Amino acid sequence: MKGEVFSMSFIDPILRRIFRSKSDEQEIPDPQAQDSSAPQAAASEAPKSVSVPALKLPPEHAVFRLWELRQQQAGWLPRPELRLEMPQGAALPEGGLDGELSRLRSAVDASADRRLRQIQSAQKDAAAEEGQEPPPPDLDASVTAFISKDSLTAWLLIYPPSGQGREVDGEILNAAVKDQGLLFGVDEKLLEELPRQPDRYFRLIPAARGQAAVNGTDGHIVELFPRSTERKASVGQNGQVDYTSLNFINNVEEGAPICKIILPTAGVPGRTVRDKELPAKDGRPAPVPKGRNTEISEDGTTLVAAISGHVEYSGRTFQVKPLMDIPGNVDFSSGNINFLGDVHIHGDIRSGFSVRATGSVTVDGVVEACTVEAGTDLLISGGVQGDSQAVIRAQKGVFAQYLENATVYAKESLRTNCIINCKVYCDGVVEVTKGPIIGGTVHAARAVNADSVGSRVETRTDVILGGQPCEDQEYELLVQESQELEKEQKKTGRKPNSPDKLSKMSKLRMQLIVNQKKLEMLEKERESEDREDFSRCRLSCGSVYPKTVLTIGTVIYRFDRKITPCEAGLFDGEIRLI
Repeated sequence: MKGEVFSMSFIDPILRRIFRSKSDEQEIPDPQAQDSSAPQAAASEAPKSVSVPALKLPPEHAVFRLWELRQQQAGWLPRPELRLEMPQGAALPEGGLDGELSRLRSAVDASADRRLRQIQSAQKDAAAEEGQEPPPPDLDASVTAFISKDSLTAWLLIYPPSGQGREVDGEILNAAVKDQGLLFGVDEKLLEELPRQPDRYFRLIPAARGQAAVNGTDGHIVELFPRSTERKASVGQNGQVDYTSLNFINNVEEGAPICKIILPTAGVPGRTVRDKELPAKDGRPAPVPKGRNTEISEDGTTLVAAISGHVEYSGRTFQVKPLMDIPGNVDFSSGNINFLGDVHIHGDIRSGFSVRATGSVTVDGVVEACTVEAGTDLLISGGVQGDSQAVIRAQKGVFAQYLENATVYAKESLRTNCIINCKVYCDGVVEVTKGPIIGGTVHAARAVNADSVGSRVETRTDVILGGQPCEDQEYELLVQESQELEKEQKKTGRKPNSPDKLSKMSKLRMQLIVNQKKLEMLEKERESEDREDFSRCRLSCGSVYPKTVLTIGTVIYRFDRKITPCEAGLFDGEIRLI
């Protein structure tokens, strides 16, 4: 039964007769006359608490000496047991149980020693006057309070009266609570019932509970659009990739939400048992990823699109890029397209026309003999029929159903189902899914993966691995263009002076300066790159046919027979089949 707090209905009436003091005379009802269900009912109504170990005190401690004096006067009573019982839902303050027990020990030492000295001093004065063993001095019960470190919980420790002193009562309790400065969260009902509880002495009784401060919650962002677009297309039954299932465009209407902004909540201040305010921290607002062409709603709870367009996450913000939507073909009805943003063409790009965009370009139909340049990705769902005139260029990836008779530049990667008679320059990996590479030249920085390379009719097909193909080709074109500009400048310089000559010479000089700057930048990039590491270059395919030529760096390997399957790389300065 140690450590439990009991109501009167829990105590056997016979034990109550033993516990009571001289001033606690009252009739005890017969236990047989009580309702046998009363203890269970009382137990279900008793407030729950979190049990903790009792404070360990040595046998000679002042608390036990006071307890022995009480026993000599009032008869047997339970040994002192000091537990920091916490009210339901309460937690020990920062520092934990050990820290609180240490503070409790100091407080109990001081209060018990003070009470014992008070009794001993009164006994000594009485002995000096009468010259014999004095009776216990008449001292009223005393109450001391112990307050937790966080000042949110206060316990009362009651020392019993001495001699004919007054038992603890409401007046003594209220005076003690007032003297100890307990002004908030005091359990008035407990104070009213406590004088009638038999285990009121030598126990720590939770008498007041403050209100803990509640810090506010931080705000956060719920994103309604993905930060990156997954470049994953579905694969048909024949193993070919369906590029129509790729979608790089995240369309959004003006005023539509892009992110939900969950606002922070304000902190709720608390109060200590001494009625002092405990400050609370307000939640911090979440950084809103507000980018170009977006705005925050009036109530601050939504990031919305300021214009209709394509949502893209760039850096640390969402931005809406203008989206040019072409419902049909790029032809005489639309003219050439030059757009600062993303372009979505629902039809074809006809021969002789061009499309240039700083963002992505999506073509639902076919690209004919034309020029297409994308600032990011280029997706051609219908494929390319270039007639040896189409130029396809993307600063990121090129994704096409097929590529035929075209020149293709892809800065990052290229994925298609087949390549026929093309010049391909890719600074990453060329993936030809379940299809062949026939004719032309495929130059990739890292690897070429295909179902087959070459053809049964032995069409010359070149595969070149290593370097930075796009940069190298751009460098060569700039050198060639600069040489032609210099020739044109000399030719123009020999003409008679005229306003047209001066204007043309000025334009030629400016173009030469621009080209020279570009060449200098490319040269620096070429110098900083490790362009001699060809160890990771690989050609992987199901079949290689004769007249296929593989070049890695400066090493050339000519296939003179069909090899199935084939994987080739550079080892010890020569190309070997793995």
